[in-house]
Parts: sequence; C-alpha cells; structure tokens
Amino acid sequence: MNKEVTMKMTKLLSIAILMGTIVIWIMMPTSTYKKIWLTSMRAKLGKSIYFGKPGVNLLVYMFPVILLAFLGCIHLHLKKQTSVDHFHSGVERKKKRDKFGALRRPMLVKGPLGIVTVTEVMFLTMFMTLLLWSLTNYFYYTFVTITPQSAAIHGDNLWQARLDSIAVRLGLAGNICLGFLFYPVARGSSLLAAIGLTSESSIKYHIWLGHMVMTLFTSHGLCYVIYWISRNQVSQMLEWDRTGISNLAGEIALVAGILMWATTFPAIRKRFFEVFFYTHYLYIVFMLFFVFHVGISYSLISFPGFYIFIVDRFLRFLQSRNNVKLVSARVLPCDTVELNFSKSPTLIYNPTSILFVNIPSISKLQWHPFTITSSSKLEPEKLSVVIRGEGKWSTKLYQMVSSSDQIYRLAVSFEGPYGPSSTDFLRHESLVMVSGGSGITPFISIIRDLVYMSSTNSCKIPKMTLICAFKNSSDLSMLDLILPKSGLTTEISSFLDIQIKAFVTREKESTRNMNIIKPICFKPYVSDQPISPILGPNSWLCLATILSSSFMIFIIIIGIIMRYHIYPIDQSSRRYTSAYTSLIYLLAISFSVAATSTVAVLCNKKKSYTKYEQNVDVLSLLMNESSPQQLLLQSTSIFYGERPNLNKLLVGLKGSSVGVLVCGPRKMRQEVAKICSYGSADNLQFESISFSW
Repeated sequence: MNKEVTMKMTKLLSIAILMGTIVIWIMMPTSTYKKIWLTSMRAKLGKSIYFGKPGVNLLVYMFPVILLAFLGCIHLHLKKQTSVDHFHSGVERKKKRDKFGALRRPMLVKGPLGIVTVTEVMFLTMFMTLLLWSLTNYFYYTFVTITPQSAAIHGDNLWQARLDSIAVRLGLAGNICLGFLFYPVARGSSLLAAIGLTSESSIKYHIWLGHMVMTLFTSHGLCYVIYWISRNQVSQMLEWDRTGISNLAGEIALVAGILMWATTFPAIRKRFFEVFFYTHYLYIVFMLFFVFHVGISYSLISFPGFYIFIVDRFLRFLQSRNNVKLVSARVLPCDTVELNFSKSPTLIYNPTSILFVNIPSISKLQWHPFTITSSSKLEPEKLSVVIRGEGKWSTKLYQMVSSSDQIYRLAVSFEGPYGPSSTDFLRHESLVMVSGGSGITPFISIIRDLVYMSSTNSCKIPKMTLICAFKNSSDLSMLDLILPKSGLTTEISSFLDIQIKAFVTREKESTRNMNIIKPICFKPYVSDQPISPILGPNSWLCLATILSSSFMIFIIIIGIIMRYHIYPIDQSSRRYTSAYTSLIYLLAISFSVAATSTVAVLCNKKKSYTKYEQNVDVLSLLMNESSPQQLLLQSTSIFYGERPNLNKLLVGLKGSSVGVLVCGPRKMRQEVAKICSYGSADNLQFESISFSW
C-alpha cells in the first residue's frame, strides 16, 4: 500500500514539473518571458559569483528534467517491485477493456512518417504548434520592429537587416528541436520507460526531430552566408569571437551535422549502412562546436536530453567492455543461427526486448540489435537470440558457425537488454501475432513468457494465433524455436491455447528433407561472464542515484571553479573566453558522469558464479534431447503457394479486446495497420514491432 501511495505521489509531482516545463517552453519566445521573467531571474540568480549567467538556465531547464528522470527511475523501481509482489501473491489480473485503446490505433498508415497512431498525431501536432508559435513570435519581432531607419544605423538595407534577424530566429527555433533530439536515443532512459516507450519504437521520433533540426540549422547558416556576401563580409565566416557568437565554430558544427544528415536518407542508409553508422559519431563534433558557437549559457537550454544521453552512452560503454559466455548454438537450414548465452538469474527482461551484439572476429566496431527469443522467467539461466543471415555481418556469422566444427569459443560483447518496462498481454482476450520471415522472433519470446505465466499464475492466458509468412519451406524450421528445448513439460504445454498458420509463399509444395537443426557447443573461457544487469537487480534505483549524484557533483565542481578561479580573473582582466568556459562545463559534466557511473558499475559488478561452469555441461546435454515441438504439431497448419489473406483472418475476430501484433516487412505492417486503423473494428488493438535501427 505504501508503494502504491508513493507511486501516486511521484506521478503527481512529475506531472506538475512537466506542466511547468511546458509553460516555460511556450513562454520562451514571448516578450513577457524575455523582458519580465528572464530579467527577474537574472537579477536574482544571474549575478551569482558561483554560477553567473548560466545559473539561470541550469535552474530553469536542466534541473527540472534531471529531476523528472530521477522521479521516473523511482516510479519504475516501485512499479517493478509492485508487479513482482502481485505476481508472487497470485493476484489474478482481470481482463478489462482498454479505455485508451483508441488512442493507440493507427491514424496514418502510408506516407513519409510511416505508421502513426492517434496519440503520436496528437503529440506531433502539439510539437509543431509549439514550433510555429515560436517562429511566429520570432518573426513578428523581425518584420514589425525592424524599420529602414533602424537598419540604417548598422549600415544595412531593410532586407539585409530582416535577413539577419530571420537567420537568428531560425537558429533559435532549431535549438527547440535540438532540445528534444537526444531523448529517443537514450536506450536505458527512465523518461521513455515511464511513459511506456522503448528505444526501438522511439527511433522514428529521433528521425523526425533530426530532419527538423538540420532543416532549420541549414537555413540558419545559408541565411548568414547570403547576408555576409551581400555586405562583402565573407571574412566573417572565419571569425571566432572571444565572448560572443563564434561563427567558425557554428560552421564546423553545421558541416558535421550535414554529413550526418546526408547519410540518413534511405538510398544511402540501406545500401551503405556502415557509412551511416560511423558518420553518426560526428554528433560529438556537432555538439562540441555547437556549444562553442553559442556559449554554454544558451546551450544549457537544449542540454538536458544530451546529459541523459551521455549517462546512458557511458553505461553502455562500460557494459560492452566484457566478453559474455556463449555456451551453445543451433544452426537452422534457413541460413539462421540461434546463439545461447549463459545468463544471471537476476537479469529480468520482458518479451520483445532487444540485445545489441558485437563479435570482434567479424568486426570490432559493428553492433547489431537482435530480438531476444528466450523468456527470463521460463529460462532463468539462459538468454537466446536468433540471427538471420541477410546482411554481410550476419551472413559471415552464419558461415563461421555452420561451416566449421572446430570453433570452441566465440568472443561476443553485448549491450542491453533494452525493452518495454512492462507488458500486459493479459488484458486481451486473444492475441493475434502476424509475422514475416525473421519477424517471428519477438513472438517467440511472448509465447514462452505466456507459457510460464500460465503454469505459475492463477490467471488464464489469452488465446494465441500466430500467422507467419515464409518465402521457402526451409524457413519453417523457425517454428522449431517457438518452445525451448528445456524447462518445458507436457503438463505445461497443455495450458497452451494456440493456433499456428504458416504460409510458404514461393513454393507450392514442401521441398524440405526434414529440417535438421545442427547443435554446436562452445567452451567459454573462465574470464567470460554471464549476461547480467549492468546496474544490478535494482537497476532503476541505481540509475536514479547516478543521475542525482552526477548532477550534484557537476554543480559543486562548477561552483568551486567559477567562485575561486574564473570569477576573480574575469573581474580583473576578462581573460577567459566563452569557449574556455564552455570547455570547463563540458569537462565537469564528463567527469561527474564517468566517475559516478564507474563507481556504480563496480559496486554492482557480480562475482563469478561457480555454478555456471556446471551449466555448460547441462546445456550441452540438452542439445541431444528430443524436440518438444511435437507438442505443437496438432495446432499447426501449413499453406503452400499463397500469402495470408490478412483482412479475412483479422476482420470479424470475436472478443471485446483482441491484441494484434505485427512484425515483418513494411507492406505487411501497413496492411495490418490499415485493418486495425482508427474507425475500423473497435476490438482490434494494434501494435507494430519494427526494426528501424
């Protein structure tokens, strides 16, 4: 009861802080904010000998977001504890109609934005309204207050003065988009998890914001180039002002941003993914010179999201330093390999979670995301991912594992898992899972998780229908991965209420000669570690500690340096430039994040488990067991030479709530989204699982 009360209080406080932050963003472009609010705050805080002018933006923009992230961690920790308590107490969860289900229904299916739900359209409209509101206020100042007389004072024509002002305002609008750009790519962020988003589902928001940022910043830069050329002041492009705006720094940041932007378009990203991937590391150059361009005080407006991203990125760096214990693999005849890792029982993840994998023997720099197919509840000491040989990297892995019996160890590093903070498939009366090719992998984890829940909890799992489309009959071997090779009995499988409808589209009859799955066992080094949570079992609580302590250390360091070093010198000789002050802030942030994150990881680092040495032999023996897939044969129907008629299979399904999940090619996702779209059948609750990394 105390946990639930604390969760409600945390939620109310978070809503209050969020509403206050929204008000600040709405008022920021107005004269009321500039002439009254900001003037008042600077009069009280801007003259501080500890923080100076940046102190206002630290308090108004940085602190509320860090506090929100902190409260989000606390909420998720309590939510996790509450769900565990309910699960172990056997509380039956009643299926009830989702009151907000209509808001998650697709509203736009085709178009440049992809599949967009009603909620996403609402928030996109709100954000675009904020952007247009800001631009309107900014341009009002440009076209109303600038007159031929005021322009002549600076030696400009009217159009030149207005162009100069427009360029500034475009940069201010771009900074609004930049302020939200990094939130979607912080994979372990509490802000995403607290509102039910995952890093994978949020990537499209990063893409949208990235296009807006670069459109506005590029326009900002072009306007200034035209302005300088018209005034014969091209030399201004090389100016690096000591205390004001540094033009050269802005141009370096813009070039880095344009290089990243150019590689994001599908024609380049899909054909030359590595170019896209490596070019994106220019975000370091972009952000560094952006800060040098505008100064640290103004940069703090857009820095909260970047701060949270830095924490997340450094934790990922620490996690990726160790090799994990790969104990076995299964090679399927459809150019697919299943990798089985040893896992700490303390690592709990939800279905549809993703693991990023790096294999140095193939590429030391490439990281690829794969859906986890195992269930952390049904298989507490094993984690499995399925990798289809489609690209260069995955094809090389398949060839390496399948063509040689002499591989005794394969060095693998990982990041993650990343996935939803909670899942509630039990709210549906039935689940329909539609997949194409390797898109079946997220549904394997869902089925395994529901199997475990049906055997241990008092609730009844929903009826499941799996509709899967494959190109060739050899791909049907993917169905052999649905149930694990261990931890399953006939009694448990009897709880299953599942129908599997498999469609082989390119063959009119079976051409497979028994799907022979080749097992391979590895002998990991003693130094290889089981996959475990980077921040321990109470990861959200630990992340809250990192966020709060790193921010406090950062504030203390800046306060000391400003008071006892920079402030006395600035009062006498004005020695320190804007770039130097900005660099001190960046170094202080980097040090505080690195120090607190490293201490947290070292404190939570698991000691070596001797029992994992025994698990290797056990898993090796399991490779020779008879497959439990025969338990699903009676529920499986295979259709050759045809595609699934999704409209016929989905329309008219009975039940007040039918969860429809789809993972596969874009056309398949669009077709399912159209069937479940806003205004269609009320009982179909749509969810798309796409890989847009």
